[in-house]
Amino acid sequence: MRLRCCLSGLCLLVLMPAFAQDPLVLGNQRELLVDQYLLESMDAIQHVLNTPTPMNVAIKFDQPWEGRYCGYVTVIKDGEDYKLFYRGIPTSGNDGRDGEVACYAESKDGITWTKPELGLFEHDGSKANNIIVNEPPYTHNFAPFLDANPEAAADARYKAVGGTSKSGLKAFASPDGIHWRAVQDTPIITDGAFDSQNVAFWSAHEQQYVCYLRTWSESKWGGFRSISRCTSHDFVNWTTPKEMDFGGTTREHLYTNQTTPYFAAPHIYIALAARFMPGRRVATEAEAKAFGVESTYSGDCSDSVFMSSRGGYQYDRTFMEGFITPGIGLENWTSRTNYTARGIVPIDDKTMSIYVQERYGQPTAQLRRYTMRQDGFAGFKAPYSGGSWTSKVLQLDGDALNLNFSTSAAGGIKVEIQEADGSPIPGYSLDDCTELIGNHINRAVQWEKGSDIKALANQSIRLHFVMKDATLYALQAK
Repeated sequence: MRLRCCLSGLCLLVLMPAFAQDPLVLGNQRELLVDQYLLESMDAIQHVLNTPTPMNVAIKFDQPWEGRYCGYVTVIKDGEDYKLFYRGIPTSGNDGRDGEVACYAESKDGITWTKPELGLFEHDGSKANNIIVNEPPYTHNFAPFLDANPEAAADARYKAVGGTSKSGLKAFASPDGIHWRAVQDTPIITDGAFDSQNVAFWSAHEQQYVCYLRTWSESKWGGFRSISRCTSHDFVNWTTPKEMDFGGTTREHLYTNQTTPYFAAPHIYIALAARFMPGRRVATEAEAKAFGVESTYSGDCSDSVFMSSRGGYQYDRTFMEGFITPGIGLENWTSRTNYTARGIVPIDDKTMSIYVQERYGQPTAQLRRYTMRQDGFAGFKAPYSGGSWTSKVLQLDGDALNLNFSTSAAGGIKVEIQEADGSPIPGYSLDDCTELIGNHINRAVQWEKGSDIKALANQSIRLHFVMKDATLYALQAK
């Protein structure tokens, strides 16, 4: 079937497949264009990875119980409150050693953070600190999450895992993220290397707990640093970990995985993994010594890469390029810096924040906040000359089709709703569509008769987009 599409004088000829498809049942869930799950065909469209903008320094790891080897950061938004968790340790050494503590900070806006004096644990003769757990080896990589399981007990709203290869991962619970207790004395997961931040959460999408943990590709310590996954229905009894599939992409050392359900579309998991490049030296030993890095932490470099998953044991690595790359200055190019915190949190109704460790192993170790538009990890981008893309067969259920998009002053987007065979549905053709121009997080598509799509609920349809100098980030029927 041939379909001619026009936008602002631009005409494109699109070839539509004639074979039948089982529809993707989207209902009213938000769909981010971070993978090609919705895509059937495209013409002159690029699938682009976007770049967060560096903002303020959120926290300096400058207290005596914190120091240059602070790490494995988690950021959580709980109602109106933001909570931040991290390992404090001022000296290098073996994983799980004495002195590794779990620390806490809080914020009302996700921008300005304070470290409360909690008075829970003593350090150097004083309880005037923000330490919330002091139980090595579990504080080596203590990783909390806010349990979204509707059956979670009130005194276990927060849960966490932590441990080393020797101890296994132990489970903890808390009513508030500050006062913690062990769920049981024995570890819940024992099959893994665990020499990283191992993250767990309740998946509403899969209706079970999932844990993404550090393993190696060939043996416990051989091959590439990799990621495995296991599942549980009660947070105590877990399946045997299985290595994730990276879709046949080039193997790389992935240090932390930071996999988490995206807050506006929890059926999509976002993983901002640390890509570790062992032996890839940028700063010379002399240069590294000048800004205070120990020699064992100067000979490598790392950045953050973007992956996504829709559950199961598959990561999508559409984008192999760096997501957050090291900043200007050699201090950003030493070992284990640029590791992203676990947690992507909304700041307002337009923006979200990501947090990144900087200057690991240096006296000036800190955590920086980055910002980007909500849903804006990746998108389908059309050039000035225009382009188009067509979805697979879908089923929607909502009052209107809302888009997250941006255009130039000269650009625009039109949307046609088609039958499964690619023929325009009367009233929803490109000729009926009002061109979308501007920069919006949620903007309803309008046709001559309005934005109402309720009559198309649960029908098998296609969405056809014609775009000029525009980027589309997400869509949702609601």
